[in-house]
Amino acid sequence: MTDFVLDSSALLRYNDNEAGADRVEEIFTACAAGRARTWISAVQWGEVAGNLRKRFGQDTQNQTLEGLKHLGVGIVPVTAERAVRAAEFREDRKIAYADAFALELAMDSPNRILVTADYDFKAVDDLAQIEFLPVK
Repeated sequence: MTDFVLDSSALLRYNDNEAGADRVEEIFTACAAGRARTWISAVQWGEVAGNLRKRFGQDTQNQTLEGLKHLGVGIVPVTAERAVRAAEFREDRKIAYADAFALELAMDSPNRILVTADYDFKAVDDLAQIEFLPVK
């Protein structure tokens, strides 16, 4: 079974039906069929929530988040250990702190693939399997 780690950009592309939304939909279809699982760090989940709230308001934010949970997105809590590893990636590899949580989660298992539309992850593509969604 393949585990996909979605970062905020992947979920927002899916929600906004932008470039790569079809790929994220394929991943959700594989999850529904029991062939895959999806994960997101609680930090990245918070980024999605904030983005939705800013653009659409609280009601749409809540509805969208519930819909994503219904699709089977597993939200991984932040632990002290995860926070430290993310901070180390931020300092050592110069990536955004929130992005470091997605990377850290993807590195939990060799079967995990990080799915993103954020090309800043190119700087760390030697550390984990990363699938980049198309450029807009």
